[in-house]
Amino acid sequence: MAAKPGIPKGTRDFSPVEMAKRNYIFNTIRDVYHLYGFQQIETPSMEMLSTLMGKYGEEGDKLLFKIQNSGDYFSGITDEELLSRNAAKLASKFCEKGLRYDLTVPFARYVVMHRDEITFPFKRYQIQPVWRADRPQKGRYREFYQCDADVVGSDSLLNEVELMQIVDTVFTRFGIRVCIKINNRKILTGIAEIIGEADKIVDITVAIDKLDKIGLENVNKELAEKGISDEAIAKLQPIILLSGTNAEKLATLKTVLSGSETGLKGVEESEFILNTLQTMGLKNEIELDLTLARGLNYYTGAIFEVKALDVQIGSITGGGRYDNLTGVFGMAGVSGVGISFGADRIFDVLNQLELYPKEAVNGTQLLFINFGEKEAAFSMGILAKARAAGIRAEIFPDAVKMKKQMSYANVKNIPFVAIVGENEMNEGKAMLKNMESGEQQMVTAEELIGVLTK
Repeated sequence: MAAKPGIPKGTRDFSPVEMAKRNYIFNTIRDVYHLYGFQQIETPSMEMLSTLMGKYGEEGDKLLFKIQNSGDYFSGITDEELLSRNAAKLASKFCEKGLRYDLTVPFARYVVMHRDEITFPFKRYQIQPVWRADRPQKGRYREFYQCDADVVGSDSLLNEVELMQIVDTVFTRFGIRVCIKINNRKILTGIAEIIGEADKIVDITVAIDKLDKIGLENVNKELAEKGISDEAIAKLQPIILLSGTNAEKLATLKTVLSGSETGLKGVEESEFILNTLQTMGLKNEIELDLTLARGLNYYTGAIFEVKALDVQIGSITGGGRYDNLTGVFGMAGVSGVGISFGADRIFDVLNQLELYPKEAVNGTQLLFINFGEKEAAFSMGILAKARAAGIRAEIFPDAVKMKKQMSYANVKNIPFVAIVGENEMNEGKAMLKNMESGEQQMVTAEELIGVLTK
């Protein structure tokens, strides 16, 4: 007996129902991106390794899926190199290409390659899969989708404001209650400066970013282990635990960070974003959260994260401002700001809260029962009119027992079934059955269309 086939760990098959749900997510996000003037691009699944390597740090480089060269990949490799068994060195000889790790580095490469064709500011979005050679675990996959939107070539904070409006609009359409958290890298830099530990900013922010996971005591313990003085840790406490409204937090920060020019600039930027959004009538809560850090080596200004309020799950959207997206490819000074929706986590939240609209998940609306050649030929005429009216309809291809055909309709959750026998053909009509209520009515093609498009 042939061995049962399988798929690589960390990848998934998606059923028709799951695909309907995923497409609902992608289409909702895509529609909102279009509302705000973003244009779609796509980049290849594979990039040159020279494009990808060194952009994600040492750990990130290890997680790149490398693609073996075709043809004689041993050519140009000495026996000595083969016998050395140096995996990294051999991989660089065997592989010129790799699967993309994220959408940001390919986007930076795209901007540099197409700079003469692009009109700045450039508002692009991408909805594509990415790959990471990570250890698969619950909620962490080797292949997953990212839904990114970025504006490059503009320093204006109106971009940050609009991205937060996009986040609010998307989650309002999904019916998911969220808290949009905002912070600023400059504020965090200012905090590190005023407690006298400017060179330890990464250690400080990595620790306080874990506050909601490990608690204050463990955060302080981690700070001490990183060599941060007791005096600095003591100064940090009121800042970490800062509470009140966004306006009250900003007022306190202006006083606390009065000795840091960088810190005050971050407060000013945050104040503009929050005050502008306050006039926009957001449906969801927005909160200034000083424990929010995100990838601090990457971001240079505002940073965002979105948490679902009714489900225990990690961040479902994130993003921020970066000042030199394209510098690694020799095109300096292009500032950008972007967000990324976590499609897989949003999928889980919508499932848990049962928020998928019926029409998003249901496929076929109408099934014609097949009693034989004459009946099928008559049904095909009505079927063509129904499809022309935008009704998703099909006919069972084989004239098998009616029980089997009705079972097919039930399994596929088809809400209406059309039955056409001799009596119906004589009257030029079809018997339309509502599968939920069991109600039946004799209808013309026009009446059938009226019922289903109501």
